[in-house]
Amino acid sequence: MSPEIKTMRTVLFVCTGNTCRSPMAESIARKMVASGAIDGLGPSDVLFVSAGLAAVDGAPASMEVSEVLHRRGIEEDHRSLHLTSEMVENADLILAMTRSHVMGVENMTSADATVRVESLDPERDILDPIGQGLDVYESTAEQIARAIPRHLEGLVVR
Repeated sequence: MSPEIKTMRTVLFVCTGNTCRSPMAESIARKMVASGAIDGLGPSDVLFVSAGLAAVDGAPASMEVSEVLHRRGIEEDHRSLHLTSEMVENADLILAMTRSHVMGVENMTSADATVRVESLDPERDILDPIGQGLDVYESTAEQIARAIPRHLEGLVVR
């Protein structure tokens, strides 16, 4: 029997301003699933969204993010979203860039909420590349790309 998803899941990536890390994660995850890189998970199985704890709605992704994604064959027209409690409640899995983002998301939920929030990279925080060179953005994208699969594989029902 092949693995399958029971229902469409929502994966929410969270950072601070939603112009660098979380939009990269959203786009990279979407590309991984669309390319078949996650066995048993297809584009109709998961909705990827990103938002920021301190984001201003409507800001574009940084130019460096657009360049890094373009180099990976990903074209996105991202606009930032401010994280809301409704987004948190509707997500099946929330992947935060740092431990402080995890705490920020947890502070938005009620004590009885069953929100599943985790650090995208449990080994170390994914640091904000803003204002640094393109090589730092590339390194950040690589850290994100290495961390995503294990979380997405957890969505597949075996």
